[in-house]
Amino acid sequence: MPNFGAPSHIDLSVNDAESSAQWYCEVLGLRRVRRADLENRIMIVLLHQATGLVIGLNQHASVPVTTFDDRNVGLDHIGFSVGERADLDAWEAQLTSLNVVHSAPQDTANGAALVFRDPDNIQLEFWWTRRP
Repeated sequence: MPNFGAPSHIDLSVNDAESSAQWYCEVLGLRRVRRADLENRIMIVLLHQATGLVIGLNQHASVPVTTFDDRNVGLDHIGFSVGERADLDAWEAQLTSLNVVHSAPQDTANGAALVFRDPDNIQLEFWWTRRP
């Protein structure tokens, strides 16, 4: 079977590409790369410098559903890894300082998660994997 690597990019559909881009840059420290005004959508490309992950924000001209619901078929959430359990506590403090609603870090047998949502209700998570 052929191999593949970590995700190179994630594209999300959002209600307001400009305000979402501002949120992702402020909250996650992404860098704005470019904006494309296309025939049927606006797309803003963001970059996470440390990993090279690209996040595309797409504001479509026609939107059948205006609020994300992770119970629908499709995307449930996006999890970003952190290196240490203490990183979750640092992210909790950062999210609190930015008034981003979030859970407390939740420990499990496999690791720990800190859950929060973007302006369109897309669930995001910081995840630390417990090493045996």
